[in-house]
Amino acid sequence: MLLKNKNILVGVTGSIAAYKSAFLVRLLIKQGANVKVVMSSAAAQFIAPVTLSTLSKNPVFSDFYKSDSGEWNNHVELALWADAFVIAPVSANTLAKMASGLCDNILLATFLSAKCPVFFAPAMDLDMFLHKSTQRNIQTIVADGAFLIDAESGELASGLDGKGRMAEPEHILNFLIQHFEQSLLSK
Repeated sequence: MLLKNKNILVGVTGSIAAYKSAFLVRLLIKQGANVKVVMSSAAAQFIAPVTLSTLSKNPVFSDFYKSDSGEWNNHVELALWADAFVIAPVSANTLAKMASGLCDNILLATFLSAKCPVFFAPAMDLDMFLHKSTQRNIQTIVADGAFLIDAESGELASGLDGKGRMAEPEHILNFLIQHFEQSLLSK
């Protein structure tokens, strides 16, 4: 198992595809990875943090501090802990913020602090995905060194059919495994 003992940080943003992040976390755990989750506040409208905490066996980070104690959730430590940061799903809103370097939540602060490989899997409706600004944002993020796990085609939440679905968790897992295999081969 190539991911055994790898520290994988999973980022979740506000998209209907956020439910798939639970399956991704579970697959990573089954591969022997250590998993932590960071999510935007919008993501919590689609999937409960307790679900991701239970599956990852770690607290979920969704704010800069713990509201009950005021203790800081250190985004720099999260970023340094990770061997890989997988943001899945990435909404059009978060893509734009990533491309622009905006930093208004802990997920984005962690992204900007990451020194490990960053992978991102967009998820949005067909017209949003094909919009020139979205495509430009994707290209900017790739040019900055992140790895695109491209959206897939199929039925979308709107009822349209086309490209914009988040890659299936199994495909994301395979993408990560291939990345780590290539890293081993190049050493």
